Amino acid sequence: MSKTFHITTFGCQMNEHDSEIMAGMLTEKGFEQVKERKDADVAIINTCSIRENADKRFFGTLGQLKRRKKEDPGFLVCVCGCMMQQQHIIDTLKSKYPWVDVIFGTHNIHQLPELIDKALSEKRKQIEIWPDGGEIVEGLPARRLYTCKALVNIMSGCNNFCTYCIVPYTRGRERSRKPEEIVREVRHLVRDGVKEVMLLGQNVNSYKGDSETDFAGLIYRLNAIEGLERIRFMTSHPKDLSDRLIQAYADCRKLCRNIHLPVQSGSSRVLKRMNRKYTREQYLELVEKLREAAGDITISTDIIVGFPGETEEDFEETLDLVRRVRYDSAFTFLYSVRRGTPAAQYAEQIPEEIKHQRFNRLVELINTISAEKNAGYVGRVERVLTEGPSKSGSQTYCGRTDGFKLVNFKGSADMIGQMVDVEITEGKTFSLEGRVIGG
Repeated sequence: MSKTFHITTFGCQMNEHDSEIMAGMLTEKGFEQVKERKDADVAIINTCSIRENADKRFFGTLGQLKRRKKEDPGFLVCVCGCMMQQQHIIDTLKSKYPWVDVIFGTHNIHQLPELIDKALSEKRKQIEIWPDGGEIVEGLPARRLYTCKALVNIMSGCNNFCTYCIVPYTRGRERSRKPEEIVREVRHLVRDGVKEVMLLGQNVNSYKGDSETDFAGLIYRLNAIEGLERIRFMTSHPKDLSDRLIQAYADCRKLCRNIHLPVQSGSSRVLKRMNRKYTREQYLELVEKLREAAGDITISTDIIVGFPGETEEDFEETLDLVRRVRYDSAFTFLYSVRRGTPAAQYAEQIPEEIKHQRFNRLVELINTISAEKNAGYVGRVERVLTEGPSKSGSQTYCGRTDGFKLVNFKGSADMIGQMVDVEITEGKTFSLEGRVIGG
């Protein structure tokens, strides 16, 4: 009887894709993936270190496994991901969580099957953390979450060193995959039924495949692949958003008219303290260029509230920028101290009460704008890639528009993986409702 495994994933889409690869490798080894952790012989927790909340959730989840391990010594607990690249986390695991069997990091997920084999055969803890990534390992299998769309990692690491961010320390320096490897992977995915790819990197704009292929060049090459219908990417750093990439929105039919462009703050003073390397004015100029190239482009962003030293005037500038850009959606975060980053040492930490007060004002504004923009879709017909059943119940399916709007509609299982035309009947704050037309 084959062993079973379950993966819990915290954090970003890079982590999601890493989990898909781990699932692919274990499936190839004869393991069976199960939906519930309680049914697994091997539990894997893929961690994130961006926010303090993710740390707490990880340790809470780990605590839940103590009893299971005590009752079943053969049960294997594996932890990996960004948190494992920090020595103080490893030290905590060793001293307080002795029931963890396998610990590995972001650079060596390809070693998971080997580490599990060793843990089972040697009956001792396996710890394998690489400080640096070395060469990117190609050709790893992935068990995709969707049949019709796929995550494609094009690069790893980050060289930006924003003062609040731990990622350069957990993912290492930027390393780009060769463009021909990416093209080969996408062609293979298309043959396997994939219609849409999401290109991933901590900062895709700084992708450097070879002397002739920058990120915009990669988009143009992928746009020429027959059978591929949509190209998306994230995350995009404003300081590296080139005019050529903006032009690609006008030239490349398959490049979705949507961009995630994290601003983090609307105050140039705060942006400088964050080491973001652009000003408020430069960011607004980029938004103007994007809308000139693709007038109907949808824009989402990340915003941090309560960065050390943020004044009420700085925060008002953020609110003003949100009103000017009119984002379709935004991920909003309370500033979270990350040990090992420069901002953790800044003296002017903002009181929690003020952070929460500002956060609530920001979210209210963003949600109001989102609802107004979504209401403007009523009566429009949108092309939607059907992803599967929606969370709202029977015979209701969901999918995304070109602009990444989530649409719920009455449908049938044979629509999954297909493009359908949907007339929008209602615009809500976070999604659209519609009805399928034709066909």
